[in-house]
Amino acid sequence: MAEKHAVYENPLCRRYASREMQEIFSDDRKFSTWRRLWVALAESERELGLNITVEQIAELRAHVDDIDYEVADAREREVRHDVMAHIYAYGKVCPDARAIIHLGATSCYVGDNTDVLLQREALLRIRTLLLRTIAALADFAEKYADLPTLAYTHFQAAQPTTVGKRATLWLQDMMLDLEHLEFVLGSMKLLGCRGTTGTGASFLDLFGGDGQKVRALEDRIAEKLGFASAYAVSGQTYTRKADYFLLSVLSGIAQSAMKFSGDIRLLSHMKEFDEPFESGQVGSSAMAYKRNPMRSERITSLARYVITDTLNPALTAGTQWLGTESRTRDSPPTRRISIPEAFLATDGILSLCINIISGGTVYPNVIRKHLMEELPFMATENILMECVKRGGDRQILHEAIRRHAVAAGKAVKQDGADNDLLDRIAADPVFGLTRADIDAIIAAGHFTGLAPEQTRAYVAAVRAALAADPTRAAALATPDDTKVLV
Repeated sequence: MAEKHAVYENPLCRRYASREMQEIFSDDRKFSTWRRLWVALAESERELGLNITVEQIAELRAHVDDIDYEVADAREREVRHDVMAHIYAYGKVCPDARAIIHLGATSCYVGDNTDVLLQREALLRIRTLLLRTIAALADFAEKYADLPTLAYTHFQAAQPTTVGKRATLWLQDMMLDLEHLEFVLGSMKLLGCRGTTGTGASFLDLFGGDGQKVRALEDRIAEKLGFASAYAVSGQTYTRKADYFLLSVLSGIAQSAMKFSGDIRLLSHMKEFDEPFESGQVGSSAMAYKRNPMRSERITSLARYVITDTLNPALTAGTQWLGTESRTRDSPPTRRISIPEAFLATDGILSLCINIISGGTVYPNVIRKHLMEELPFMATENILMECVKRGGDRQILHEAIRRHAVAAGKAVKQDGADNDLLDRIAADPVFGLTRADIDAIIAAGHFTGLAPEQTRAYVAAVRAALAADPTRAAALATPDDTKVLV
């Protein structure tokens, strides 16, 4: 039996999330970031006067990526401390700099700051996927802006809309998610380097009581790592509220995608829309004819996971004792699981959304068929008004419509017949209308209201918002690597 099939592997990696997102939360990225942080610390300490040489920093920098996991793992089994194990492994390949690695810092200096750096990178990846989803929805909405379709309230037939207008509702939710994401992204901060309880006491001692240098140390580290600042105050850790805010963004995206996928599942049932379906794809192991909306079902399932996963950082934030002056060991295990997995699942969700929107098939004839099953009832008021304009008696006409509508509705429900209400009206001399007259009344009836105009106006506003922000435009200009794994 192949070794990879002998142990559990996370399905988020095997089946759903992109290679790019998996790499962000990989051991290589994590531990090389630890080393980048140790380099930034040593470099900043040297700049502020500590006895650290250029050669020591060069040695540290030269070995950022060559991580000996066997050495680190063996050491961790001995000392039961991952940071100390990796300091040891780093020191093995940097013997001249070993004495100054992690100088003055606590474990959370590398742990928490690395978390923030990787979370920012992952959030930028999600932002790109969200922007691609938005762009695909805008194209879809514009393409079908004028295609009338039956709309629903309580999943019961209501006034018509257009396929494009329906898509703008999905699009607007995603735009709200984008705004939320960008707000959180813009407010992310590093932990900084504050020591065991966030007071900076160890660094104050290193710098001989010079508090200005301690503050400058944080500023320099933040600048080297691409952040404007660290949190103004902290304990040993950054506030775990930040993790909750982060996963709330992903939860919001999951909610929007779940709504979208639920609508697609209903439309697939009605045969108005099909997901992409490969030539050799199997819809059911028992029923060979089936084309299950499996991508939308997968979105729903992954979205449910992300939404419930948001509870993890909420509980963690609420159980940080004494103002997170220190930390307890009940925090790291769930954070190591809940945060990466939320990103992996959201990555998979958005990849599926892009695939469905870009590659799905709309069936206008089926849409029209369903619309015409209900539209005759909705059109009767317009027909009544036109006949009155032509000199008819409203009361007589109203009674005739009522009688024909009841008969047509009974035939549809009891006999499974087509809705022939319009033909009944055309055949009744009391109305004095031909079927062509009735069709003209319906065409002029504005049953979809301002849906086409609303759709075009909103799509134009979305495109303007995307184009006006250079970072959004740049993200959309990157090569599209989204794909569905299975």
